[in-house]
Amino acid sequence: MVVAVTGGSGKLGRAVVADLVAHGEDVVVLDRVVPALPTAGPGSAVAVRTDLTDYGQVLGALAGVDERHDGVDAVVHLAAVPAPGLVPNAALFTNNVPSTFHVFEAARTLGVRRVVWASSETVLGLPFDTPPPYAPVDEAYAPRPESTYSLGKVLEEELARQHARWRSDATFVGLRFSNVMDVADYAGFEAWQDDPSVRRWNLWGYIDARDGAQATRRALTADVDGAAVAIVANADTVMRRSSAELMAAEFPGVEVRGDLGEHETLLSIGTARRLLGYDPQHSWRDHVGAGAEEDVPAAGHS
Repeated sequence: MVVAVTGGSGKLGRAVVADLVAHGEDVVVLDRVVPALPTAGPGSAVAVRTDLTDYGQVLGALAGVDERHDGVDAVVHLAAVPAPGLVPNAALFTNNVPSTFHVFEAARTLGVRRVVWASSETVLGLPFDTPPPYAPVDEAYAPRPESTYSLGKVLEEELARQHARWRSDATFVGLRFSNVMDVADYAGFEAWQDDPSVRRWNLWGYIDARDGAQATRRALTADVDGAAVAIVANADTVMRRSSAELMAAEFPGVEVRGDLGEHETLLSIGTARRLLGYDPQHSWRDHVGAGAEEDVPAAGHS
């Protein structure tokens, strides 16, 4: 495939581009910032400087650019102001939501049939000042946005559903990514081990950028019809305390469903496993305190 990746300069974007190239795909990075591109692998990568808030640029960048590409087969849309509080609320909304509409609309105009895009764990009710309805949380309950960033993601999920309704031949897969981490970030995990309240805001979840890239690649070819969303997190939490202890300490009144396992993620990845074939391969425990913690099996259920 020729795959356009917006936001290829970001933490997750860099991992996605590298993963796609390593698996033989040809990638066109669309971003305001031109990142360093992978040069090794059976696939290839080129970059086109693109402002996604300008629909004309998005349409032109996906349709084909001289000496870069002649059109794309699929789009991975990751570009956004990546979190609440980084810019004023109106600026965040004005950047993120129109950019996503531009990508969806350009894909519709050009007949691109597969769009994979970054939704967010925040739609689940983060920072959980109001406790979740149950744990592990999943996609079954209605979104509960608590910030302008999250509100934008909820609206984008609806945009995806309506675009998929208009186009019976198209698939839109929204990945509700948890807090993205690189290996270099794992040394900082010791800072909150003595105080679970520090990370209660997202039920102690995270996603290794490499596993986020795996989920993205699988979403490009998964047997999915219409529009779908899936939580994407790693199989474990960011804590050494057990998941049951964490829930009892911070959310004692919340229903716990099923057997959590020792460090089972409280952001259920069951849908991602079933729908996409997602199988997380990495854990922060592999990089911090080697030998002090057992590895969490990648095939653990959630």
